[in-house]
Order: sequence, then structure tokens, then C-alpha cells
Amino acid sequence: MHALTTAPTPLAPAASAEYLSFRLGDEEYGIGIRQVQEIRSYEVPVGIPNAPEVLRGMLDLRGVITPIVDLRLAFGQAAPCTPQTGVIVLNLGERLVGVVVDAVSDVLELGEQHIRPAPRLSSPGFDTSFVTGIATVEQRMLILMDIARLLDNPALGLSGALHAAA
Repeated sequence: MHALTTAPTPLAPAASAEYLSFRLGDEEYGIGIRQVQEIRSYEVPVGIPNAPEVLRGMLDLRGVITPIVDLRLAFGQAAPCTPQTGVIVLNLGERLVGVVVDAVSDVLELGEQHIRPAPRLSSPGFDTSFVTGIATVEQRMLILMDIARLLDNPALGLSGALHAAA
């Protein structure tokens, strides 16, 4: 008997993807769920002298020293911590980074029909290259972002600090 061989079937592009939605002030944002390692309630990190303002400090997360970045400050929204304030721990390849947000909402599955291209806005000191799209679901509008690109933005002053801290 001859064995029947077939060529591997190429995978179809994903028609939808999952995003974790969270709030910063009055706006809702989304990041790809695959980058999220865990969601934690806020705890005060250990401060680092002379660190950029948005780098709140470090936490020991099960033996891994993890820098904590306050996205609220990165977006110019100084806000007090509330019981809803959370930390999204991101796995960005070679490093873990925690980001502080006002509240974590939910996980949404978004198809191509929900996502529109992000408008390209540019002016000196105003970089939106981390915005990957705008999603609309029912009455909600989410700003989808590439969180790794945002955290590497030189305007935040974190690039070297995050790599040195990891």
C-alpha cells in the first residue's frame, strides 16, 4: 500500500482576536490578550531614585523583579488610586512590565468588522504611532494599542530604564 500524503493546509488569517480592555480616565483602551500575563490589584511599588516620573518603582512578582509603569501619568492623567486601580502584568518577550490603569474592564473578541484604522495625527511632541486601530462595540469605543511600542516611546523616557530593570 502506498501512503497518501497531502500538503499541509495553510492556516487562514485570524478573523478575530481577543483584547483586554481597560480604562484610563474617561477613555477605554485595548491591548492584545496574548501579551497579558496576569491582572493584579494595585500595591505600592518600591521606588527607584531618579527614575522617570511614570516609572513608579518595582515589585517582586514571585521572584521576578518587575518595573511598574503608571499609564495614567504617561497619558497626562494624574489620578489617585482607588479600589478599582489595577496593574496589568505584561509579558513582552524578554521582560515583564506592570502597567497601572484606572480599571480593568473585560476581555473582548473583536473581528475585522469592529476595527477601523487609527487616524494618523502628527505634530511635534505628539506621537500616536502606538495606536493600532479604533474598535467600536455597541456603544463603546476602544483605542487599540501596541503596548510594547508605547513603552519604548522615547518621550516617556523609559526605554533604557525598562531594559536595565528587567
